[in-house]
Amino acid sequence: MKKKLLIFDMDGTILDTLEDLTDAMNHTLECHNMPKRTIEEVRTFVGNGILKLVERSAVAGTDAEKIAQMFADMKAYYQLHCYDKTKPYDGIIELMKELREKGYGIAVVSNKADAAVQELCQKFFTGLVDYAVGEQEGIARKPAADMVYMAMKQMQTRPEDAVYIGDSEVDFATANNSEIDSIIVTWGFRDEAFLRAQGANLFVNKPMEILDILAQK
Repeated sequence: MKKKLLIFDMDGTILDTLEDLTDAMNHTLECHNMPKRTIEEVRTFVGNGILKLVERSAVAGTDAEKIAQMFADMKAYYQLHCYDKTKPYDGIIELMKELREKGYGIAVVSNKADAAVQELCQKFFTGLVDYAVGEQEGIARKPAADMVYMAMKQMQTRPEDAVYIGDSEVDFATANNSEIDSIIVTWGFRDEAFLRAQGANLFVNKPMEILDILAQK
């Protein structure tokens, strides 16, 4: 086994969170008398953290003070409703169990608020994830490499021994900025054609295909 640590993105990669994110965003928009967004619009807005989601969803020209209030409201609501409809993608739990049996370390690195990342990992992946980190004050969000470096340091792993697995252009850029290999999944929030245009070239259509790729690395 050449690779030792698999670092997973969360939203769109291991968890289908889109409905809960959309519901939380629309609750916030409604509270601030703004038009709601469709689930497909929210799909294109996610990937860079909740603040960016709020900025992209709010009415154009919304001032910074209003955005800050909406951001606080969105975080508070989502923390209470982060797994109303959220669930692991088919095959993810089985994949993680197989990876554990084969001796791989598993980390989760997400631009989602850290409190939600920890809660969701505890809810869905107890005993399957060695280390998880989400957005925190003072730590650069993806595609910066900071959180990936935190995971590798915690797991005592070198870049050449790690693989980043995600579903978006942010994840592909994160892997590049971290100088580690990447695998992009096709079941998430971006389509394959778009991601190929961003430079991604190693894709999987089902979770268990990740095992086949690892066997070749």
